[in-house]
Amino acid sequence: MIHPNGVKEKKLEVIDGCTIKYHANGKTIWSKGKIIDDKPDGYWGWYRPDGTIKRSGYFDMGKPVGEWVTYDSQVNKHKTTMRDKE
Repeated sequence: MIHPNGVKEKKLEVIDGCTIKYHANGKTIWSKGKIIDDKPDGYWGWYRPDGTIKRSGYFDMGKPVGEWVTYDSQVNKHKTTMRDKE
């Protein structure tokens, strides 16, 4: 499916309460986490096409909270950011 802005929309499915979006190849996971009342909640992870984690963090009803980590391609912590709920 093509979004009105011309970008191909990611395949999406919900399994055991987790919303999973896939890379354009439709096979590897791009992001995974729970959505409650149309807002991300709890732990979320974003992944590279090779399946390695790229970024992770927690949401509290749509607001990023706590430690957010960005990983390099070798899955080592590259950057850590503390987020406070506003």
